[in-house]
Amino acid sequence: MMAHYRRKRTVNTTELLNRRSRGVKDAGTIIRHNMKVLRAVLLQDNRDYIKVWSKTSKSTIMYENGKIYFENYQNCFSCVHSQPQLLYKLPKRSKLEKFEDALLCQSPLDKTLPVPSDHKPSLLALTADNWLYRLSPETGEELQRVYLSSKHKFRYLGWDVSQEMFYVKSVQNKETSLARQAGITQNTVLHLAIFHVFPLQIVGILEINKKVFGNGVTDVVLSQGVLVVSHSNKSVKLYSFEHILQKHLTEKLELGKPSSLLGGKTVGECPFGIPVNIQITDCPPVLFLSCSSNGIQIGGFPWHYIYTPPHKNHKGTHHICSLRDGTLATNGIQNMNCCSLESDGIFFHPDDSGRIIHVGPITINVLKILGELNSGLPSKVAMDFTMTTHRNNNPTSQVTVTSSGRAVKRRFHQLDDDPEQETFRMVEYEDELDLLAVVVTNGEEGEGRAQIRLHDNLSGELLRTVDLVEPWDETYRHELFFDKDTIVHIEQRNTNFCCHVYKLKAAGEEVAPK
Repeated sequence: MMAHYRRKRTVNTTELLNRRSRGVKDAGTIIRHNMKVLRAVLLQDNRDYIKVWSKTSKSTIMYENGKIYFENYQNCFSCVHSQPQLLYKLPKRSKLEKFEDALLCQSPLDKTLPVPSDHKPSLLALTADNWLYRLSPETGEELQRVYLSSKHKFRYLGWDVSQEMFYVKSVQNKETSLARQAGITQNTVLHLAIFHVFPLQIVGILEINKKVFGNGVTDVVLSQGVLVVSHSNKSVKLYSFEHILQKHLTEKLELGKPSSLLGGKTVGECPFGIPVNIQITDCPPVLFLSCSSNGIQIGGFPWHYIYTPPHKNHKGTHHICSLRDGTLATNGIQNMNCCSLESDGIFFHPDDSGRIIHVGPITINVLKILGELNSGLPSKVAMDFTMTTHRNNNPTSQVTVTSSGRAVKRRFHQLDDDPEQETFRMVEYEDELDLLAVVVTNGEEGEGRAQIRLHDNLSGELLRTVDLVEPWDETYRHELFFDKDTIVHIEQRNTNFCCHVYKLKAAGEEVAPK
């Protein structure tokens, strides 16, 4: 039997909304269709990204999900409109109460939460005096606050997105020379406070101890339900956080409720805070061990990991191995042989395709892993597509002849990331439009200029370019965010920071004064 032929036709917005109201189309389908429409619009010849706004600051500027934060998260601007507009301005905070770090938290759509405010996005902010605030990102209103500890100094926030958890990390305890002279050993390295979100609930606080995890611990993070511990000898060890909870949790805690570990005092209230309720007495089983100069990354399908062996002769190489048995994939050693100040970067593609993006100054390779889950054969790393810069192929002569006829040999070759040459600087992925935004700089005219090249994520095809108006000085730090109809460029200029915002405009459309 032959399937009925279904003719593809365009559907206007009114019909789509009518279908949605009758339950014919779900919200996800509508959003996907809208993103296809937006992608088609921004790729039209009569559309372009125009600079609409700039603002400087003495402190670091942050961008997150359509919002720009100034003055250490005190002032928030929304990028929804044709120009950024001030959403709120919080009262000035003392040095003791200043925000140390912040995360934007958005609730899932498939749960009914006890408090209506839990369904709305919130900004999680950590203060210098150990308070964790949950604020409204639209108004700055305080929704909830938790006191962490009067004993440990917490400073950093981090996500474990897949587990709907985040962690708060303390500063590391440094062993002083006086303590060493007195024979006092500091075994505690740092503390981690782990929270569930939706709604905000404490999982517990655990101590990272030298007696348990060994000497030389340099950093600890929580990711994909795994506790990742890095050591000074370049080793990285992975432990199951679920196993740690099952074996070492001494008491379940609940915010706002009394705890026996606090002598009946309330969890999360000042000055009691949250007690250490995950007491790790012996080293958990090691799930994975690797020695790497730059840490390890895990991803792909089937699961693989990327690392750089800590030996000098492997510098600049990236090894791609099977996580199941550590077997090196065929063509699994990637090396761009770059001669540059900045090293090349490699990471698993954020689109969850299992691909790998390898970024060098003159080449960007998008790689794919070919292999079967239960096959005894090693997997293979193959090229999906590649992007290259446009450069003068004539090599610069290493010998210069002076006016007197004397030959002078250059001592150094030109670097691959020379600012006077066209150079790849960074790659951003826009997941909703399925586009890769590649930042390319060129200083041939004496002043560094940057261009954003939008490539199709599946094929690598160049679809359009966007020129940035402001110069790009490679000696300073730059961040770029490509968010649908908005491009945000944040740069550092000496001790100042500057934010530039570009908006998608039709040809001939007037831009209001900045």
